[in-house]
Formats: sequence, C-alpha cells, structure tokens
Amino acid sequence: MLDKIALITGASRGLGAAMAEELALQGWHVVAVARTTGALEELDDRVKAAKSPGALTLAPMDITNDDAMRHLCRSIFDRWGGLHLWVHTAVHAAPLAPTGHIDAKDWDKSVNINLRATGTLIPMMEPLLRANSGAALFLDDANTGAKFFGAYSATKSGQTTLARTWATETAKTGPKVHIMTPAPMPTATRARFYPGEDRSTLTAPRDEAKRLLAAL
Repeated sequence: MLDKIALITGASRGLGAAMAEELALQGWHVVAVARTTGALEELDDRVKAAKSPGALTLAPMDITNDDAMRHLCRSIFDRWGGLHLWVHTAVHAAPLAPTGHIDAKDWDKSVNINLRATGTLIPMMEPLLRANSGAALFLDDANTGAKFFGAYSATKSGQTTLARTWATETAKTGPKVHIMTPAPMPTATRARFYPGEDRSTLTAPRDEAKRLLAAL
C-alpha cells in the first residue's frame, strides 16, 4: 500500500488533473473526484501510460452531493485511516455578465459548487487530514472587483475566506491549510473568461502543479 494519500476534488481537467498526474508520478495514491467519468478514465490512462509509481482511485461524483461525499470520506478512513493532502480545484465558471444581469441558475450553481460545497466539505476533510498530519490546498483566483466577474469573484472569494479562517483556527492544531495564487494557465475555465487570448504565453498546468506542490 502506498504511503501518501491525496484527495483531489475537481481532478478531471486543468490544474486538478495536472496535480493528480504529478502526485502519481511522485508515488502518491490519488483519489480523483470529478463528475465526468470519461475524463477521469482518460486521466487514469495517462498516469498508467507514464508508468507512474503512484496510482489513482477514480471517484466519479458531484461534490455538491453531500451523501456521496460522506460515503467517500468514510471509505477513505476505512481503507487508509486518513489523508495526507486535499487539493480543492473543483469550480463553476459562470459566464461573464454585468452584476445586474447575472443569470439566476448560474448564480445558484456558482454558490453551490464554489461556496456551499466548500463549507460542507471542510468538516468532512478535517478529521481525515488531522489523522495523518495532513494539509489542504485552496486556490485564490477570485479576480475580485473585476468587471463582469461578479458571480465567480463573489463565490470564489467567499471560498477563500472560509479557507483563511480555517487556516487561522487550525494553525496550532492542524491540518495545515494553504491558500496559493496560481499562475494563468490555458485551462477551460480561463478560456471562458478570456476568449481569443494568446494561450502560448500561459503556464502549462503540469508546470504549475510542480511549482505549487514544491511550495507545499
């Protein structure tokens, strides 16, 4: 059994997938959570093709499904006794819109995925991380105050506030909570916000994954 266990929420694409690949390359066992089964299977294929010393457990589920996430956390405890790392990259990127014209369905989805799920998951993850003196990683990319980013900025900054509060509360007891700002990457999320951008100038997700993990 591998010694280091990581859980990545939002592992099917972008930085989450890059984190999973890099951790597997470093010998970790990664529990990869995302809604899209096909994308998770493609991730697993890449990890196996790279002959990584680590491995993946695929967990196709929606992080807003509380019962499913509780069952997953219980399964992690029963199998491994805890977690060493939780990387939270799951996000909903609502279309850019003036604040006075935010679509109600996109607003609800942004709140549920970016904010509510985080507040629900932290109490589930804390005992698993404490069991192994683990750490959590959140990404601060809210772009607060920028025009037309209202739904994304409000919910992502709320998520970051939860993470910073958790970090303060657990500074002496653990788990260690990290909030880092990622470099601009050519992800699907960014493409929605910056269509037509020259993507050749952006940082590859695998390179950014290496940088963030090294900082941890």
